[in-house]
Amino acid sequence: MAAPSNVTELLQAMVRINSVNSSISGRPDAELELCEYLEKTAKRFDLTTKRLPLKGRADQLIVTHKISDNAPWLLFDSHMDTVAIENMSIDPLGGDIRNNRLYGRGACDTKGTGAAMLWAMKQYVEAGASPNNIALFFGVDEEAGMHGVVSFLKNDYPKLGITPKGVIVGEPTELRPIIAHNGLIRWKVTTHGTAAHSSVPHEGRSAITMMLKLLFAIESQYIPSLTYEHELTGHAACSVNMIRGGTAPNIIPDKCVIDIDRRVVPGEDYKTVLPTFIEVLDSVRADEPDMEYAVDVGVSHPPLLPTGGEKFLGVVKEVLQSQELPTLAIGAPYATHASHYSNAGLPTVVLGPGEIDRAHTRDEYISIDQLNRGADVYQALMRHSFSV
Repeated sequence: MAAPSNVTELLQAMVRINSVNSSISGRPDAELELCEYLEKTAKRFDLTTKRLPLKGRADQLIVTHKISDNAPWLLFDSHMDTVAIENMSIDPLGGDIRNNRLYGRGACDTKGTGAAMLWAMKQYVEAGASPNNIALFFGVDEEAGMHGVVSFLKNDYPKLGITPKGVIVGEPTELRPIIAHNGLIRWKVTTHGTAAHSSVPHEGRSAITMMLKLLFAIESQYIPSLTYEHELTGHAACSVNMIRGGTAPNIIPDKCVIDIDRRVVPGEDYKTVLPTFIEVLDSVRADEPDMEYAVDVGVSHPPLLPTGGEKFLGVVKEVLQSQELPTLAIGAPYATHASHYSNAGLPTVVLGPGEIDRAHTRDEYISIDQLNRGADVYQALMRHSFSV
């Protein structure tokens, strides 16, 4: 494959590589082909690369450009995985360009940020007289469990020997700086009953009937109690989004499972979220002696607090102003890698080209103008002079 001659060609090549998250596609190495392409391309750009193995998943990748032991470091982050490609109204792997838009799964979320970051690094190297050392992390599994960034911060980052002045997490923000976002916890609730033939239902206990009672309590008691709100990220939220139960139409079901998504706003006591939910379920069980249920947490990501990175945010605003872009810091209702970096003590801002409303859609795309502006902004950040 020929080397890309501009950021648009780079993004087209990335979009044309299927990297649907392993939890969706069932492929444990879902991002590996994209990782290999980015590694090869970065080397063509005279950048240093290193694979970061992650047990049971595709390798992650760190791309670096070091100019001096004494120069400050900046760390950029973008994820390689995407959501599903079925039932899209466009060719999800086409990378087609129409009306100044590049279409395809991940074009907006968030191969667009990764392409802009890598292209900015290329231009940064070519410009010479560089003031900063740059690292770019390409992670896996952002769209499901965020195991990639958790592993990176625990196992790989400490070995890099760097302390960055700040971290830019690439997400489609229309190049507006996000300094706060909600966290999330996802869990399953399983009710256990007793199977029996449907001709003698009294000999069994329906797990579905039990679940209906829990669902009523969740919808009528727990969800209305969520009054937490943050001025930048909106309201706390909870929703029941999947339900599975029963094995046949003539068997009393002995198992029923629901999947719950809980959005946690900055300022909430993260540790009390699940216990408060379980209290509601226990109140139902108090009136139902035969009720049997279990709660299992699958995904847990803390919110990003809007404090701790004020100095780095000032730099980001200065760069945005120089690019004649809005500088007002905003919040977001969704979760990103940023909270994990922030919790590790690193000043972090979420920033990238593209509109979040185009992410995960049937006709996902990114404006080519936004893509080019993104590369310009990232390069301007790389060229900013930090005090050591």
